[in-house]
Amino acid sequence: MKTIILCGGTGTRLKEETEFKPKPMVFIGNKPILWHIMKIYAAAGFNEFILALGYKADYIKDFFLNQKAFTADFTLHTKDHKTTYYLENRKEIDNFTITFVDTGIDTQPGERVLRCQDYIPKEDKYFMLNYGDGVSDVDVKKIVDFHKKQKTLGTITGVHPRSKFGVVKVNNNGIVQKFDEKPITSEWINAGFMVFNREALKYFRPGELEHPALRRLAREKKLSLYPHEGFWYCMDTYKEVEELNEMWEQENPQWKLW
Repeated sequence: MKTIILCGGTGTRLKEETEFKPKPMVFIGNKPILWHIMKIYAAAGFNEFILALGYKADYIKDFFLNQKAFTADFTLHTKDHKTTYYLENRKEIDNFTITFVDTGIDTQPGERVLRCQDYIPKEDKYFMLNYGDGVSDVDVKKIVDFHKKQKTLGTITGVHPRSKFGVVKVNNNGIVQKFDEKPITSEWINAGFMVFNREALKYFRPGELEHPALRRLAREKKLSLYPHEGFWYCMDTYKEVEELNEMWEQENPQWKLW
């Protein structure tokens, strides 16, 4: 099953990093967050990806095309550029199959999905879709199994977001009891990690975000929500980049399923 990852946006809320690179290429540890997302899928047995590129697409292409040089020792002859790679000494080996699709710089996410559809094999009944900025300890295989049982055309993964503000708890007399620093809320939001039947593609439209397609599916009761009560973290600000890097430095970051 193919997984489309939306990698084409400009990431304006993360300008400190995205002025020079696309948001999915912001590093967590020594690898871009895009790599971390792909490793989550690969850990569940899904290693075929379609990257919907746009803003600074060459940055993403260069990273993967040159990964052999990044992960192996090699000898380079600068006169003729002949290179000998010592692959037996590779430090890290990923097993990804990646299709790179340049979907345009200003294209909306819904249309990016449509521009990738030719790379989903005709015989594939399902495909997956995700954003390029969030990590989780969710088991992707369980989402796929849930989707198939639901028999809807689409499934999104729901998580409880963390409030961006501290919350004050007071009693009936107006006395402050305690402060909760950015508590987890009770509502559900779409965390990505989506699964669709191929026929759901007809709900996407050129020039649109992905949200109208989800609303169309929901109106026809053809959209399910897989509830995930575990870890999920989205990288929207530089502070969140720093927090993810702090988590990665811990011995077992929660999203490291591989």
